[in-house]
Amino acid sequence: MLNSYLTVKGEGSEQITIQKSRFIGYVKRTETEEEAKEFIQEIKKKHNDATHNCSAYLIGENDQIQKAHDDGEPSGTAGVPMLEVLKKKGLKDTAVVVTRYFGGIKLGAGGLIRAYGSATSEALITTGIVKRQLMRSMIVKADYNLLGKVENQLRSSSYILNGIEYLEHVEIDIYVEEGEEEEFKTWMVDLTHDQVEINQGEVSYMEIDVPPDHKGE
Repeated sequence: MLNSYLTVKGEGSEQITIQKSRFIGYVKRTETEEEAKEFIQEIKKKHNDATHNCSAYLIGENDQIQKAHDDGEPSGTAGVPMLEVLKKKGLKDTAVVVTRYFGGIKLGAGGLIRAYGSATSEALITTGIVKRQLMRSMIVKADYNLLGKVENQLRSSSYILNGIEYLEHVEIDIYVEEGEEEEFKTWMVDLTHDQVEINQGEVSYMEIDVPPDHKGE
């Protein structure tokens, strides 16, 4: 499992018009090639009257699966530019389809490359990008008189308070980036003068919004 990676939030779309041609970009998080293919077919069915439904996708931790399809546009003017946008943004497990309704004015190879790239970029901005960060749940069991101090220090730290259970002792669930467990334990022991019990919980991905103008990892 990757400690962190970028992908799209879920699913979204955006439309732009260039020289009277309509370009509608559709984006979806797809974690398998089968999911990507199903998404592409879904959009093709939705726009079966379109001039072109071009597509691209990246799948796998190391981008093992990369596909681009021009769907009748001149070779290399649609699918590859769309795929390049996904790569430049550092995205994984992402599929994109750009539907084109021809407006009567030919754009030329350079114009098509820019149009399909722009439609992909706009669709990504509308959909949103997230960083999926692998986090470890750390359960801190402490006396109630330490709760205020721990909560206060957490606010100015890189650790994330996930929840509190009020039992015989207070149990504080804190998210820590995978690989930083020992550093966290040292921090917590120093903070509480070793008056807590610390146990490791489950590992899971947390999704953090990424600004739309990011340049990739």
